[in-house]
Amino acid sequence: MVAIGLSAGGVARVRFALSCLWEVMAGVRVLRDPGRHAIHLPWANRVRPRLAEAGLLEGLLGQLVPPAPGYLPDFLTPPPTGLTPDLDQELAVLRATPPETVRAQLDLCPGPRPAAVAALYADPDAGLRRLAEEIDTYWRLAVARDWPRIRAVLDAEVFQRARRLAEDGAAGLLNDLHERVRWEGDALLISQRHCDAPDVPDGSGLVLVPSVFVWPSVLSIAAGDVPQLAYPARGVGGLWECPAEAPDALGAVLGRGRARLLAALDAPRSTTELARRTGLSPAGVSQHLTALRAAGLVVTHRQGRSLLSSRTAVAEALLGASA
Repeated sequence: MVAIGLSAGGVARVRFALSCLWEVMAGVRVLRDPGRHAIHLPWANRVRPRLAEAGLLEGLLGQLVPPAPGYLPDFLTPPPTGLTPDLDQELAVLRATPPETVRAQLDLCPGPRPAAVAALYADPDAGLRRLAEEIDTYWRLAVARDWPRIRAVLDAEVFQRARRLAEDGAAGLLNDLHERVRWEGDALLISQRHCDAPDVPDGSGLVLVPSVFVWPSVLSIAAGDVPQLAYPARGVGGLWECPAEAPDALGAVLGRGRARLLAALDAPRSTTELARRTGLSPAGVSQHLTALRAAGLVVTHRQGRSLLSSRTAVAEALLGASA
């Protein structure tokens, strides 16, 4: 159990952020030990041949990311700045990591250093440039195709957590993040090995980073003066699945069109995508979504120029019960 001091002043500065690098590092960890991350097996089986052909899992990136619960050097995931993740910006921060920081954190890694990691230790500037190139290639081969779907899940997670914060305050938010995380008194308690961070100073704040690939665990690190807690976003379970069929029993109550829409909302989706998945017209989808929102079964939020709809907990319960 790790206890991070989190006073009222620290809680007042808790914020959400999204990170491409967190998804990269957590995704590599999935590929290192896919048995621990069964939800992501369809993705892992699809992208592994491409990455193996490019030699990335045996390169510097693969050598730096250990299977869970091994130590992940903090400099690999610098604190993200906001809700608009940008891989190029995060890689620029990574490349600017001071050499002494790289060496100090590599010293915390157990066992002998593989050749690529030893080269990074000897020449951090050159090693970080090589690492950034490998990450960019990894992103193109393993993540870019699925990023719109992943991003929709992450955006919906932030939207729903913001509502929880407004309704139940910081205690309700922090105690609902993950079964291994709870806030008691002035401490955030995390039941996790290799999950360490200093107390959160009043002038700083804890950064909550929802992630797809960190599932099913949580990770907490201290990079500089900004501690981070990465936790699994809701909606991960249906991310790689084909659209489910609506149960007949639910269709008899709600109507087949509305039940079909709820089944298709296994991840946040736009009206256009829902029309394509269900065979309904865009106008029909909009009408059904209006009725489902009024019944508290769907919520809608804006992402850029798009409006994305997602199921509520009530809808999840209905689908589960009727199935």
